[in-house]
Amino acid sequence: MKSEDTPFEGGPMDGRVLPVLLGITGHPPKTYRIPVPDPHGGPPTVLVYRRVPRGPGKVGLTNRWKYAYDPEGAPTRRLNWPWSKPDATKPDATPPGKRDDADG
Repeated sequence: MKSEDTPFEGGPMDGRVLPVLLGITGHPPKTYRIPVPDPHGGPPTVLVYRRVPRGPGKVGLTNRWKYAYDPEGAPTRRLNWPWSKPDATKPDATPPGKRDDADG
């Protein structure tokens, strides 16, 4: 498998360059998670880094990436297909069979 030396910015990994495996498209994963063991035997802390463009590449295309620290570690967004059911966790989701106030 191919790998690419990818720099990390921010957080505890700031300034380090690690070899990251590339996917079938030739790009590293969008999210890179690093579990850090707890010294007291508790659950590990997970550092989350998001892939961002490193800079302009050849002919204006971005072909190089770097990882930026995401302190909140928000989960990645799921695909929202038109035929998907509404997400019950969203506060603005209207239960099925009930009308919204905007409908009149």
